[in-house]
Amino acid sequence: MNDNDKNNEQFEPDEKLLTPHDRFFKSTFSNLEVTVDFLQNYLPEPILKLVDLETLEIQKDSFIDEKLKEFSSDMLFKTTINHREGYLYFLFEHKSYSDRMVALQLFIYIARIWDQKVNKENDTHIPVVIPMVIYHGKSQWRIGPMLSDLILDYDTLPEEIRQMTPDFRYQLYDLSQFSDGDIKGKVKLAIALSLFRDMPRKSGLEFMDTILNAARALRDLEKEEKGTEYFKICMNYIVKAESGISIDQLDFVIEQLEDTYKEGSEVTMTLAESLREQGRKEVRDIERYEAKKESLFDLAIERLAMKFGVLPTECQEKIATLDLKMLQIFNINIENFKNIEDAKRFLGI
Repeated sequence: MNDNDKNNEQFEPDEKLLTPHDRFFKSTFSNLEVTVDFLQNYLPEPILKLVDLETLEIQKDSFIDEKLKEFSSDMLFKTTINHREGYLYFLFEHKSYSDRMVALQLFIYIARIWDQKVNKENDTHIPVVIPMVIYHGKSQWRIGPMLSDLILDYDTLPEEIRQMTPDFRYQLYDLSQFSDGDIKGKVKLAIALSLFRDMPRKSGLEFMDTILNAARALRDLEKEEKGTEYFKICMNYIVKAESGISIDQLDFVIEQLEDTYKEGSEVTMTLAESLREQGRKEVRDIERYEAKKESLFDLAIERLAMKFGVLPTECQEKIATLDLKMLQIFNINIENFKNIEDAKRFLGI
């Protein structure tokens, strides 16, 4: 594999374990050109000068607690920092609010990285790890970026105590506060940051401009950088992350792109048809579910009537409220009922 292939190699995590936010974040930033673009535009200059972006390598490890993976994603990159091995750690926060404990979580994750280096790789030193948080929730991030912000009255502690207390600062990118002018970088990065920013705060109708702007930008990249492939990734994210966009609005996108970006129109058409089929399947599933319920309801009423005679109205009404699973259980238990009172007790009447 040559250097160019290596730089464009995609890291492919287990798709089954990813939320739509995870999938889009990792699909985007596993392209090293996009990650380098982000770092060149958003790392503070004094840090950027010490980071050798040509040595950047994706690491396949994740350090997030299992219970937090619904709300966070992470990616670790190995590189050279100040002429020595170092790491860049991205924590992508897709909660709708700022999390006060992020600094503590980062401290734990960084400690895990160090622990792995020392205990699994037998390193005698721990590397520099630069932590970065990308946040795209609805509300502004109002939490201080220092671990010491979590310690009450930290500034009043004697210097001797502060020297024995771990502290660090993480680099924060609050996309909820980014204007269009704040979004920098090449096309794929700019589109990704725009989508992250707009996803929690724009309705399906408002998202139309975001989609069409992305399509226009990627259309111009088509010949050189597989713009349509990335447009497909973006559209899947928009739909699966529940942006609220409807099939009718997708049809409008198809019409708008028909003459200007044929490939993008076809991507959207395929996605819209998939959603239509999904909708039809959901309708069929609901119809089958209701048919089974009706059949089990009729069976229960018939069996009770044969066993105990005419049923009280309240029994019939209560049985009608049972879901499919409870109707199955109720039918199994009918043979054990000695009288209608047993049935009533089972039904909670």
